[in-house]
Amino acid sequence: QVQLVESGGGLVQAGGSLRLSCASSGRTSSSVYMGWFRQAPGKEREFVATIRWSDSSTYYADSVKGRFTISRDNAKNTLYLRMNSLKPEDTAVYYCAAANILTTSRNWYHYWGQGTQVTVSS
Repeated sequence: QVQLVESGGGLVQAGGSLRLSCASSGRTSSSVYMGWFRQAPGKEREFVATIRWSDSSTYYADSVKGRFTISRDNAKNTLYLRMNSLKPEDTAVYYCAAANILTTSRNWYHYWGQGTQVTVSS
């Protein structure tokens, strides 16, 4: 069974940066992609970015393209999300998840972490 644990969230001013981490206790052979989602209060969980574990190819939501960078460390079984130029609208609980296809739909991600809060003040 795969367990995902996020960390690195916090309170930051607009324009600031944070790096989120997602440590995995293991990864099944079917979990080809790892992704980040976020959920703001009263809103649905939305796709942020995904990375293919084998070659680090990436895909981003338009709202974060150019500001966020997803990466991974195979040796540490850890996924990262570097967030720059943060905006108040980036405030949300951020989740990491694993899937076996390239998709922006949360329904195809079969493992989830517990989430880490990111709050961006104006």
